[in-house]
Amino acid sequence: MTAVRETQDARQLRRVALSGLLGTAVEFYDFLVYGTVAALVFGDLFFPAADPAAGTVAAFGTFAAGYVARPLGGIVFGHFGDRLGRKSMMLATMVLMGVGSFLIGLLPTYATIGVWAPVLLVLLRVVQGIAIGGEWGGATLMVAEHAGGRPRGRWTSLTQLGAPLGTVLSTAVVTLVAALPDEQFRAWGWRVPFLLSLVLLFAGLYVRLKVTESPLFRALKEERAPARLPLLDVVRRPRAVLMAAGAGIGAFTAQSLLTSFMVSYAVGHGFSRTQVLTGVTLASCTALLVLPCAGALSDRFGRRPVVLAGAVLSAATAFPVFALVDTGRPGLLILALVLGHGVAQSTMYGPLGALLTEMFGTRVRYTGASLGYQTATLLGAGFSPLIAGSLLATYGSSTPVALLMTAGAAVTALTVWRVRETSRDRFGTEQYQENRSDRKEPIDEGTS
Repeated sequence: MTAVRETQDARQLRRVALSGLLGTAVEFYDFLVYGTVAALVFGDLFFPAADPAAGTVAAFGTFAAGYVARPLGGIVFGHFGDRLGRKSMMLATMVLMGVGSFLIGLLPTYATIGVWAPVLLVLLRVVQGIAIGGEWGGATLMVAEHAGGRPRGRWTSLTQLGAPLGTVLSTAVVTLVAALPDEQFRAWGWRVPFLLSLVLLFAGLYVRLKVTESPLFRALKEERAPARLPLLDVVRRPRAVLMAAGAGIGAFTAQSLLTSFMVSYAVGHGFSRTQVLTGVTLASCTALLVLPCAGALSDRFGRRPVVLAGAVLSAATAFPVFALVDTGRPGLLILALVLGHGVAQSTMYGPLGALLTEMFGTRVRYTGASLGYQTATLLGAGFSPLIAGSLLATYGSSTPVALLMTAGAAVTALTVWRVRETSRDRFGTEQYQENRSDRKEPIDEGTS
């Protein structure tokens, strides 16, 4: 009987992991399509009254609007995920993201409806941000809570694969439509990636409807009532959230600078759209290999050493990456993206799902992990393209941009240096980790 139960649990874990992978890939596809298209045409289509440089900054401003909304999404969906359950929130975030992206594909431009075009674009971007703000936490902790005593780093890294897989899908589709004549791309080609999100939405929902609720959450509901206000429980002891945010800043700074910002930067240095998007795609394919390896290594050696190694590597490669791009040679552009994004950034990002979910107990895990993760995306990725664009315009050199990427990696390194190792901790309903470096044992949720 026990063997049958273990087989059923293993089968369900694989299904949940696939659900997390596909769902996160759909979410990142939708979110990153916007960033890539914004770098290529949104400045002209939605902000034509501004000069080209200001139009690009304005387009990236709507990009940042999506990131500002992400912590809000983490709070909202985290609250209901900790109160009502993980599965229903995972379905809701996917529908919200898919519908928001589809509507962007239907949105009239400034030439048709005037100022309402950028206003609606920003609103739909905020919808995307709220959706993805709740997506990651639900998908990742569902895998972690189904994994139980199995290697959580390896299994949660499969959800992390959704980011590069979504990048591959988005850049591949954008690369195809960007190969159209410029007039056709601006007229209708940019809409295609957004409209295709509806197909991905139905595929993701099909898989997610087949997964079961988290066993730890079910046990929590049987043992005691879930937290009434998870956010208050989390902010009452804010150290864990602050540490979670700091741990993720380096990965998201590098991701944003080496994907969305790099498209605009490299095109401005004479590369074609196709060359840049091909480089991003190859870097993301490399990440598909590195991420599970980093997650597995974190099970063996601990979360802290692996994330720390990735942060050091990211800082060490920041200046060489931009120097390679500045050569204007396509082969070196690809090498730069593979090293910076595919290897260094992915090493930081791979164990992040396990690390952040292990910082919080089941009663507040959705809220705590989501809030920490989405705060990191806001600080690390949301404003990086804006800051990098301003630095580039002011100094006319990639050196300050490389310094920005190095600074993000340094924040992660210093934060991870201070957190307590979590890979060997018990992962159950009674666990609550304040993650104080001077404590050896986790704090129970019921203590103050």
